[in-house]
Amino acid sequence: MSQAELIELAERLERYLGDPHDPESRMSFAAVLDHDERDAFPYAIVAMLRRWGFLDYGLPAEQGGKAGSPETGFMLMRLVARRDGATAIALGLTNAAFTPVWIAGTDEQKRRQIEDIHNGVGLAWGLSEAAHGSDLLSNEVVAEKVPGGYRLTGEKWPIGNATFADRMVVFARTGTRSGPGDFSILIVDKWRSEAETVRETPLLKLHGVRALDLSGLRFDGVFVPESLRIGAEGQGLEIALKTSQTARLVILSLALSAVDTSLRTALEFAQGRVLFDRAVVDVPYTGVQLAESFADLMVADAMCLGAVRSVQVSPDQVSVWSSAVKYLVPTLLEGALSRLNVVLGARVFLRDHARYGMHQKMLRDILVTNMADGNTVVNLRNIGHQLASLLQRARTAGPEARGEAAARAAVLFGMDTDLPPYRPWEQELSSRGADDAVLAAPDGVERLRSLAAEAVDKDQDRLLLAADVADELLARLGPLEDRATRLRQELGRGYAQSAELFELAKEYCVIHAAAACVLTYVHSRDRMAEPLPSPALLLLQLERLHKQFDPYRPYRDPAAVEEVLAVLVRLHAGNRLLSHWPIGLAEPAGDSG
Repeated sequence: MSQAELIELAERLERYLGDPHDPESRMSFAAVLDHDERDAFPYAIVAMLRRWGFLDYGLPAEQGGKAGSPETGFMLMRLVARRDGATAIALGLTNAAFTPVWIAGTDEQKRRQIEDIHNGVGLAWGLSEAAHGSDLLSNEVVAEKVPGGYRLTGEKWPIGNATFADRMVVFARTGTRSGPGDFSILIVDKWRSEAETVRETPLLKLHGVRALDLSGLRFDGVFVPESLRIGAEGQGLEIALKTSQTARLVILSLALSAVDTSLRTALEFAQGRVLFDRAVVDVPYTGVQLAESFADLMVADAMCLGAVRSVQVSPDQVSVWSSAVKYLVPTLLEGALSRLNVVLGARVFLRDHARYGMHQKMLRDILVTNMADGNTVVNLRNIGHQLASLLQRARTAGPEARGEAAARAAVLFGMDTDLPPYRPWEQELSSRGADDAVLAAPDGVERLRSLAAEAVDKDQDRLLLAADVADELLARLGPLEDRATRLRQELGRGYAQSAELFELAKEYCVIHAAAACVLTYVHSRDRMAEPLPSPALLLLQLERLHKQFDPYRPYRDPAAVEEVLAVLVRLHAGNRLLSHWPIGLAEPAGDSG
C-alpha cells in the first residue's frame, strides 16, 4: 500500500468514527469512558469496526484479507487506540492470534480461518501460563498424541479475549525432552469441543484497559484434530517467538495514541486556562513540558516507523528492532504522560469529565504496552544477548556493508517507499550483529550536514547542531563496547544475567533511537506536510535522547523549544495526527466542553 493509499484509508476510518468529543459519534470518549467505568466489554464498538472491515487489514490478501503490510494494521490500530486502547486490543488480538497461521499454516488453513473470521469468529492467542510468564520452555499445557489428533490438558492464563473469542491458538507441549523442539501450535475451537473439556476462567478486574476481556481457558482433555495443528510438530517455539516479534510492535500503537490524546488535552487546557493574567501555555516552564512531551512522542514515532517496516525490509533483524522499540517507546512515553500530569494539575484526578477523564484512562492504559508481548526485562535481555555482536559490527562494518544498510534504511524510514512482500516466516530470532539503523546512521548524519549546507539562518544552525548531537550519541558506541568487554571479562558466565548488562542494553536502545530520528528526517522530509519537517523538532528529539545520559545539561538552543511548541500548536489546530505521517483526523463536531 502506497503512502497516499495508507493516508486515504486512515482518514476514511477517522471520518467513519467521527469526532471522539462528540457524544453522538460512532466511537465517542463518553461511550468509551462508560465502558471503562463499568468494566464492560465494548461488544457494539468491536462489532461495528469488524463490519467496517478493520480485521481484514491484518489478514493476508492472498487468502482473502486485505493486508500486504503490518504498517497498515499498525496505523489503523493507532486511530482506534487514540479513542480506546481496550477496543484496539480486543480487535488486534484476533489478528495477533492469526499470525502463527500466517507464519506456518497451509494455504487451506489460512483460507479457512479467514473465511470464519469474516463470518464473525474471534481468536485468542494462548501463550501465557500463570506459573511461568515469559519462561516459555517451562510451559505445562500438554498435548498428548492420540489417533487423529491430540488431547490437550492444562490452563492458559491470563489471556486477552479468552472468554470472548470462539477459538484459541494454543502453544502446547507435544514432546517430553524439555527442550525447544518440544512444543507445537494447535487451534482449539470452543464450539466443536466436547462438553466440560473447555472452561473459561473468571474475568479479571483490571487497573487499565478495564473493558478488555482478560481471563483464561482450562483444557480437560479437549480433542484437537491433526488438521488444526499449525506447522510441524516441534516448531511451536519458533512460531511463537516470531509471532511475539510482530505483536510487540503492533501494541506500541497504543502508547503513541495515549500520548497523542493526552497531549491534546493538556495543550487545550494550557491554552484556555488563565492564571495571574496570562494563559498557562505562555508560562515558560509549561511550554517546555509540552514541547518535551511532543518531542518524546516524535522520537517514538520515528522509532516505530522503522521498526514496523523492518519486518518486511530487514526480517533477519526484527529481533533487535522489536526489542529496542518495545523497551524504549513505553519508557519514554510513560514519562511524557507523567510530565503532562504537571500541566493538568488536579484535573488528572477527574475520571468522568468529558476531556480530562480520558487522560486518567490513558495513564492507566499505557501500562499494558510495557508488559504485554514481552516486558522490559524480556526485551533488554534480548538486546543484551546480542549486544557484543551488535557493537562489534557497528565498529568493524566496511563501506560495502554500510552502503547496503544505508540503502535499506532509505526504505525503512522513507514513508513513500515501496515495501517488499510481508513474509513473516523469514523473520529470524537473532540478527547476528546487524542493525540497519545504527549501521546507516553515519550516512544519515552526512546527509543531514548536506541538508544544512542548503538551509539558511536558524534552520541551518539547528541542522548542524542536530548533526553534532547525533555524532556525540553515535560516538558512545566505542566506549559502550569497551565497557561491555570489561564486564564480560570480570563476570564470566554471570555476564549474561547481570544487571549491568541490562544498563548497557538501555544505552544501545537510545543510540538506535537517535539513528531512527536522523534517518526519518533525511528520508521522509519530502513526504511530510507543514509544519513538518522541523529542524528545531529534530534537534530537540536528539537533545531529549542525550538527556538520557546527561539529564541536567541545558539545551544548546533554548529558542528551538519555543519553535517545537509552535509546531505542536499548528498540528493540533490543523487537526492532524501528532506524527511524521500527514494524516488528518475526524473533523471536530463543535465545542463539547
